[in-house]
Amino acid sequence: VDIETVGMPLNLPSPDDLKHDSWSDVFDRCWVPSEHLPADGRTGAGRSAAWLKANGALGDDPLLHICTLAYLSDDLPTDAVVRAHPMGLEPEEERHGAQFSASLDHTMWFHRPVKADEWHLHDFTCHSFVGGRGLSIGHVFAADGTHVATIAQEVLMRDNRSK
Repeated sequence: VDIETVGMPLNLPSPDDLKHDSWSDVFDRCWVPSEHLPADGRTGAGRSAAWLKANGALGDDPLLHICTLAYLSDDLPTDAVVRAHPMGLEPEEERHGAQFSASLDHTMWFHRPVKADEWHLHDFTCHSFVGGRGLSIGHVFAADGTHVATIAQEVLMRDNRSK
């Protein structure tokens, strides 16, 4: 018996309706504006969500799709921690190096087969921030709403602004 205990947010804009913004030609990303994310939809703070997919067809090898999703899964966890971070950085400060961040631990659980060259929603929140370390928990959903993976990542954050 399959039971979905975590659901994809309803009524989200599709990737076709959003601006495409990626820092790499390897994948495509479309940020979901925060006004489309229900405030009570997840535990935690600093919610960050985007549609992601690998560019180019990956074929039928399930291992290649899992490895590609693992690569893609490192893109959003830090954003959720930054949004919840007590430094309260403005977006302009974030872009100009006011903070340093690094991924420390990254764990994934794959619940179902995945096609990483198709759009998936990555939905993250920050569950804790103590001593410069934030814990981000996220869920990955196929376009039909199927929960395909869960991710936990610890993020190190440092304030680079002059004291």
